[in-house]
Amino acid sequence: MAVHARPAAFEGRDGLSYSVSIEVDATGDEAAPWGAYFLFLRWRRMGSQGIDGHVESEFLEVGAAPDTVRAALAAWSLAGVKRVLDDCIQAAAGDSPTRRWWDVMREDTP
Repeated sequence: MAVHARPAAFEGRDGLSYSVSIEVDATGDEAAPWGAYFLFLRWRRMGSQGIDGHVESEFLEVGAAPDTVRAALAAWSLAGVKRVLDDCIQAAAGDSPTRRWWDVMREDTP
C-alpha cells in the first residue's frame, strides 16, 4: 500500500467509493501499546463532492511503537486492504443483504 503517494481508493462490495487511511491509536495493552487500523472514508455518490460516512477495521497490527505498526500496515497488499474493506462493509450491514440500487431496480422491473 505504501507504493502510492496518495491514499488508495476502492469500490466496496456495496458499489460505493472508498478511500483508505492508516490510523494509529493506543491499544490499552501494556504488552503492545500501539495499534494500527484502516479507516475507510465513503464518498458521497450524488451532490457536491464530499465524505458521506466511514467504516473502520479493528487493530490489524500491534506493537511497541507507532511508527512500527504504521509501517507494518503500510506493507499490506492492495488486495488485502480490499478484503478488509469488504469485511468491514459486511459487518456494518449486519444480517441485512448488501444490494446495489441498480440491482434492486433490475429485479423490480417486470
